[in-house]
Amino acid sequence: MKTTITASLLSASFLFSGTALAADTMRCAHQFPPTHSIGMAIDKWAKEIEAQSKGELKVEVYPANSLVSTKEVIPAVAKGDIECGFALNFGWGRTMPAMLVTTAPFAFSDMEVWKKWPTSEAAQFLENKLEDKGLKNLTWMFQTNTSVLTSNGKHLKAPADFQGIKIRGLVPPFNAGLEKMGASPVSMSGGDVYQALSTGVIDAAITDIAAAVSRKYYEVQDHMTVLPIISVYAHGFANPRWYNTLSAENRRVLDEAGLKASEWAIELSTEAMGQAPDQLREKGVNLHFASPEEQKAIAEVMLPAFNESFSKWAGDDTDELIELIDKLQ
Repeated sequence: MKTTITASLLSASFLFSGTALAADTMRCAHQFPPTHSIGMAIDKWAKEIEAQSKGELKVEVYPANSLVSTKEVIPAVAKGDIECGFALNFGWGRTMPAMLVTTAPFAFSDMEVWKKWPTSEAAQFLENKLEDKGLKNLTWMFQTNTSVLTSNGKHLKAPADFQGIKIRGLVPPFNAGLEKMGASPVSMSGGDVYQALSTGVIDAAITDIAAAVSRKYYEVQDHMTVLPIISVYAHGFANPRWYNTLSAENRRVLDEAGLKASEWAIELSTEAMGQAPDQLREKGVNLHFASPEEQKAIAEVMLPAFNESFSKWAGDDTDELIELIDKLQ
């Protein structure tokens, strides 16, 4: 199994010439470094597939955008240029906005929801939508439900603290909740946030707790509030035409490996999240863990605004999706 490959070793003639690999070979591309929790879960998933299929299914894993880029992976799999790919839910944007339902404030804060997710009606709802987009979902991989609200001088821990604050936003429904608290959200990619904070374009940000370490937000923000306000996940998917060429037994192997991988992702991601608080404290950050009462106060303002906006923004029967998610609570 290939777990690393450099872009220089690839050629357009290999990837897109139309020369098909054997039907039992699954080239699987993703954006995560091999040391990332999701990258490690994908490698474990690939080994499980090869072991359980007794070698009938060969899985070639190409991490860190080494086969196709983050933006290309979804269309590459849908067109059949490669057999398999992984993407974060944020990668869908306006193409399938229902995938961003996990930005509903605090809706996925309970880890038990993620343990139930792969076999839930809510997951099946999204899998059906993915099939409409020409993809067969293979596995759901939780990445994080622990965010930080970064700021200077004081913590953002109550709705009143957001009044007049320019803050990094996310998607329009989440931003509607921030606006309800009196903040002015500015949507931008994670790579642009550090510069925006350092130059005063924004006053505060929301990010994954591990990203606050890796992106060095501690250099420009001295207070951070830790809370499970949004969740982020990756999911693996295959080209359905390729998938349907497999034997019933090998399709079963993929299904079972996908369920196991969902459990491994939770374990590995939880471990990674657990290391970040001490790393931030070591950098001098004044860290505050929001209490249940503080979380409830923010949720009571943000969630109604999110739900109203999400239904209009995402469409595609998302009222039904929200109801199905409520069943998991």
